Amino acid sequence: MKSTTQERFEVRYGTPSSAQLILEVAKAASSDLELAEVLESLIVALKPTSRFDAIAVFVIEGEYVRLHSLHIERVGRRPGESVESVIARAAPSVNLASKAVLKHPLGEHHVSEVASSRKPYVSTDLEFQRRFPEDERLLQFGVRSYISLPLLRRGEMLGAVDFVSFEKRSFDRGEVQLLQDVSEIVSIAVSNALAFEEINALKEQLQAENRLLQDEIVQRSIFEEIVGSSQSLRNVLAAIDRVAPTDSTVLITGQTGTGKELIAHAIHRRSPRSGRALVKVNCAALPSELIASELFGHEKGAFTGALQQRIGRFEAANGGTIFLDEIGELTPEMQIALLRVLQEKEFERVGGNRTIQADVRVIAATNRDLQRHVAEGRFRADLYYRLNVFPIHAPSLKERIDDIPILVDYFISRFATRMGKRIHQIDRRTLETFERYSWPGNIRELQNVIERGVILADGEVFRLEPGTLPRDSQNSSEAPASESSNTREQQKAQIEAVLKETRGRIAGPDGAAARLGIPASTLESRIKTLKINKHLFRGNP
Repeated sequence: MKSTTQERFEVRYGTPSSAQLILEVAKAASSDLELAEVLESLIVALKPTSRFDAIAVFVIEGEYVRLHSLHIERVGRRPGESVESVIARAAPSVNLASKAVLKHPLGEHHVSEVASSRKPYVSTDLEFQRRFPEDERLLQFGVRSYISLPLLRRGEMLGAVDFVSFEKRSFDRGEVQLLQDVSEIVSIAVSNALAFEEINALKEQLQAENRLLQDEIVQRSIFEEIVGSSQSLRNVLAAIDRVAPTDSTVLITGQTGTGKELIAHAIHRRSPRSGRALVKVNCAALPSELIASELFGHEKGAFTGALQQRIGRFEAANGGTIFLDEIGELTPEMQIALLRVLQEKEFERVGGNRTIQADVRVIAATNRDLQRHVAEGRFRADLYYRLNVFPIHAPSLKERIDDIPILVDYFISRFATRMGKRIHQIDRRTLETFERYSWPGNIRELQNVIERGVILADGEVFRLEPGTLPRDSQNSSEAPASESSNTREQQKAQIEAVLKETRGRIAGPDGAAARLGIPASTLESRIKTLKINKHLFRGNP
């Protein structure tokens, strides 16, 4: 005894097998969010009535169309396999480095015809029906005929589903009707899959933001506020107040240890984006082969070790701010990639073909002379001008001599409170020494010197222990003519003293770089420049 539903299907499609097909497709589409599995079920279900070699789903993204999912019967399906992997197995000769294989301008693709007419587009013999630029690539891939049907969901044009044959063939009216009904079911599956992808992307972004915020809490310096009242600092604060409410790109310049990251934090906190994450990237700390993955993320299988999809820092900063520290260390290749993000506000993950919009404010910082690097051809001029929309110079501590007493009081108070000590004043000679010293490591060096002094302090008066600063620092103000020559010896003596304390250890939380408040790479460079034999200090008490 046939059910009423079954009878209605048979009246519409003429045969029980076609009616059963629709039911099977609906079941497959509703039970799985992975489109590749739905497409595989379609190929199998269509065999009794229509023979196809492949099914492809294209998604419209603005002015482009992207190949979202693909199933080719002869190569089968592997769980979680990417479109790139399917193509590589089916046609090893196809150049996957060319984005045109996976993503096309909409006007150059047959999906544009489907989108404008919202009707099926049929090619029964592709060799004699080459209407679109991408038809040539389809022929090279082995396609000889196909029917492309619109994917509509609640009136919205999502894209198209293509039923592909590697042989010339025609499509009768009944078959077209059947495939149209199938495409309506596929539309639901595509809509669900896209919604699932969006939810996953938001989930990954929230997880990444959470990790970054936790890292920020752990790694945040004790110096959380910009302290001082000198004219040079007031100029910086005025610049922050002017640029913070805008979305303009900011380039912060200045020596190592001058508080460039604090300026970036201050801009973000005063901006409309303050409710979202400020994501920090140290461009010098990342190996050149990993920086693209770190900034833009990667797809599963994009390279050896990419065991799962991972979003990059730009995605994690979506709606917020990204702080690119030591921007002058970017490779030429990454300079081009960053320029594209700044110009077009979009990027792709490594190994991916889906374009991701970048709603991110960029703040960059460098201790390099980028103008000189541009003149020498080491930094792209167009990228420099994109970054240098609103420059802010972070003054060195030498330019902020008037702020030293305030900074010293601030640091002593903070460290003494943290260590449970009562220190109420600073020795006058110690303060005079601080004011004479050149501070090559700037505020970061001052912070570390005071922390060490508070640890060693026994009474209520802060005094500088002998050997804490280079021996000739007391004479720096009395002999300004020799200051530049003395600075080299001061730096060498200071680094050697810290290397002795750390037994030659450079990196890590207890290393010399951390104590000096500078990156390990910077310290290594200074050791080489000053011709210090770091190996002499290893193992020495």
